[in-house]
Amino acid sequence: MKNQPNCSWMSPILDRLEELHRELAGATEGDVATYIPELAKADPRWFGICLVTANGAVYETGDSRQPFTIQSISKPFVYGLALEDRGRSEVLAKIGVEPTGDAFNSISLDPRTGRPRNPMINAGAIAATGLIEGKTSQIRLKRMLAMFELYAGRELLVDDAVYQSESETGHRNRAIGHMLRNFGILTDDPIPVVETYFRQCAVSVTCHDLAVMAATLANRGTNPITGEQAIRGEYVESVLAVMGTCGMYDYAGEWLYNVGMPAKSGVSGGVIAVLPGQLGIGVFSPPLDPQGNSVRGIGVCNALSRHWDLHLFNRSSVGNTAIRLKSTAAEFNSKRVRSALETNVLRTSGACISLYQLQGNLTFATAEVVVRNLGENADAIESLILDFKRVMTANESACRLFHDVVCKFAAVGRAVVFTHLDSITPFKRYMKGRLGSRFEELFQVFDDNDAALEWCEDRLLARILPGLPGGEAVGPREYELFSGLPPGDVETIVALLDRRTYQAGETIINAGDEANELFLLASGSVSVILTLASGRPRRLATFSAGMSFGEMAIIDRAPRSAMIIADSPVVCDRLPLEAFAALDVTHPGIKIKLLDNVSRGLSRKLRKANRELAVFE
Repeated sequence: MKNQPNCSWMSPILDRLEELHRELAGATEGDVATYIPELAKADPRWFGICLVTANGAVYETGDSRQPFTIQSISKPFVYGLALEDRGRSEVLAKIGVEPTGDAFNSISLDPRTGRPRNPMINAGAIAATGLIEGKTSQIRLKRMLAMFELYAGRELLVDDAVYQSESETGHRNRAIGHMLRNFGILTDDPIPVVETYFRQCAVSVTCHDLAVMAATLANRGTNPITGEQAIRGEYVESVLAVMGTCGMYDYAGEWLYNVGMPAKSGVSGGVIAVLPGQLGIGVFSPPLDPQGNSVRGIGVCNALSRHWDLHLFNRSSVGNTAIRLKSTAAEFNSKRVRSALETNVLRTSGACISLYQLQGNLTFATAEVVVRNLGENADAIESLILDFKRVMTANESACRLFHDVVCKFAAVGRAVVFTHLDSITPFKRYMKGRLGSRFEELFQVFDDNDAALEWCEDRLLARILPGLPGGEAVGPREYELFSGLPPGDVETIVALLDRRTYQAGETIINAGDEANELFLLASGSVSVILTLASGRPRRLATFSAGMSFGEMAIIDRAPRSAMIIADSPVVCDRLPLEAFAALDVTHPGIKIKLLDNVSRGLSRKLRKANRELAVFE
């Protein structure tokens, strides 16, 4: 099934559909339609739910592949075909667009013109069938079936048994046909038109088909799964307009008030709902309420609208995608400088740390794209960073989806980290309310991506290198700069060192200082800080015990370009450049090895920078 999430444990959307299915499956209200004998054979326990997004993601549960006949849900699609065949002016001359507040089979005609009030009642639907181009009924039916197939993305057939049952009991519809002929709305013998109408209502579909058809309307007439155009986009608004005002008959006003999506129901138990630009919903459950609408279908749509804020009249602007950029810790690391061993681990295993930069307005539709993408990749993600720096708003439905993501990741021992949430205050408030006592444990927030990456890297390194020292003091033999030197050479260099101590927050190097020494960290950590034009400090790198800093001095002796501050109490050994230069004469082999180690370190940093630039490219 194209684009269906392949990681069901990570889909809060599918979870919600399954939860609703469990909640409503036991409902006993409503009765199966019996006025068409074949419909009376339906099992009242049948119940399917399917949601399809405008970009083709499919979520379904229950009896979503159980065949049933489309019935009155055919009306908006046939009306759209009539608009394409005849144009708005000619169709409006034959069929009105005003809601009636009457039942689906009411004989509601304008007393002056005989024009049906709208295309969603039987009179208007029969008139729309009569407007389909074709010299014979067979040609008209063939064109309608081809149209339905474009919407559903598969071959559809007429259920002959249901058609015969409808034809044998459809006397009221034949009477409506004769009235339409009397007023000149139908210009030929009405009986073939009515029989074609019976056949269009007897087309066999599934709940999955209905959701794809609804999503096609949501996607401006293009099937989001097949990419084929089912109706010209210019007519979609007209179809959705009459669905919104007339699709649920004498329940249309209350439906639009509560659910807020253009919709259509059928007496076989189907319901479709469309949120333009975002998604289509299909529900199938045969028991009907007194208005002829599926009891469970109304319950599902009402609950989904409230749960995910899908009401048509409560919309914020929606961008094309909420995902601006994706990267991993195998490509992009924090500013903490790691040892060669740690660097190798991050390069080979860092792909399990994912960073998603989000953007725009987060609604159900835009957040769904993010959540679905996470679902498709969730098995490979150990730690997830969600960057909200470019997010403008996040409504409650988006907050709910991300809350579910946090809980699902936590349930399998994985972490979700958020950054740049300062301007999205309601998001944090929502999380605090929903997570309750687990808020501090599960809601990890950092000011920027660098700090978040460092936290996730530490978490990964602690798992893969559990015995690796962290934060302890090191001896001279453990300095990276002395790697490969025999013990005697190390002792020669140690004799040249001058030990210094600094308190947390103390400045070790200032930007602009003369470069006449390099430092080797024995304990603690230091950070390289650059002051931006705005006056804000920015961390460029952090070094820990065993590493060196200020080594550029031995290459170009240029003034210091950044400030270095002690993050904690620091002990370091200072190597004066004069002493280093003297090695030319006394120990040239040692100097060559030190320069070789410096160049290797700089090379690692350059390669890291190149990988990070490639991510942005």
